[in-house]
Amino acid sequence: MRGTDSSKCASERSRGEESAEGCIVEGRNRASFTNLSFFLNKMTVMEFFGCTFLAFGPPLAMFTFTIAHDPIRIIILIASSFFWLLSLLLSSLLWFAVVPLQNELAFGLVFSVLFQELFRFLIYKLLRKAEYGLKKVAENTEMITDNKHILAYVAGLGFGIISGAFSLVNVLANAIGPATVGLQNGSQYFFFTSSATALCFILLHTFWGVIFFSGMDTKNYARLAIVVCGHMFVSCMTLFNKNELYAASLTPAFVVTFVTAIIAFRVAGGSFVSFREALKCRRCVTGNTGVLGQYGTFEDNVSLERL
Repeated sequence: MRGTDSSKCASERSRGEESAEGCIVEGRNRASFTNLSFFLNKMTVMEFFGCTFLAFGPPLAMFTFTIAHDPIRIIILIASSFFWLLSLLLSSLLWFAVVPLQNELAFGLVFSVLFQELFRFLIYKLLRKAEYGLKKVAENTEMITDNKHILAYVAGLGFGIISGAFSLVNVLANAIGPATVGLQNGSQYFFFTSSATALCFILLHTFWGVIFFSGMDTKNYARLAIVVCGHMFVSCMTLFNKNELYAASLTPAFVVTFVTAIIAFRVAGGSFVSFREALKCRRCVTGNTGVLGQYGTFEDNVSLERL
């Protein structure tokens, strides 16, 4: 009898402990869910995601639909991003070396643009040297090597993504914290302007890559001048942000982005007819020179998704 009573007591005690542990776990889950709901309802969090998708939403879509399916393009994108990081390293070393001008933003900005264009030239030379190797390892050699605008597009997008990430990551880190919009009593448009500027530069680097590679291939130095001068102009316009003159920097940036997109489209062999057909999601029938003109050709009937 005593053994039976002791076993009953033990079982009741274990059940009590399990129920207590269950209550504790349930309480923790409720607390974590409440904290998560409070976290997601914070306006700073919503602003964080809004600014993030404003800057990186279009580039993410471009990467997903045009690069992610091809391992070779991913490698090229990573390589071009690494070259941009090297240009950032040289800019940082120069900034540390020239102590008297460390407080002058214009000084660092000008040399940063020049270093970026130098490494854009180096990634161009590297990719042209590596074309033979790409033909050996790429599944579709025609798409990778013969249509040179694809290499330029991928390299330019790699430049742009890493540039946008480094320019915006610290801003986004501050945006998610408990605070009002604007750092140090700054403008409420600070985060939006930073995100929009990052988006402009990501797209511009992509377009500049296409124009720069075409200029090097065809020895068209006017196109090279467009890239370098356009990069310098848009970068210098961002100096207005120091005085919260955001309209003075964003307006020219978007205008230059639009114009540069048209130039890059024309350089890649695009036309109004091909653009209209792309909007209709129909096949584009090319002429004798093909969709890409003298900068690489396709078959007479080519699906626009291959572009």
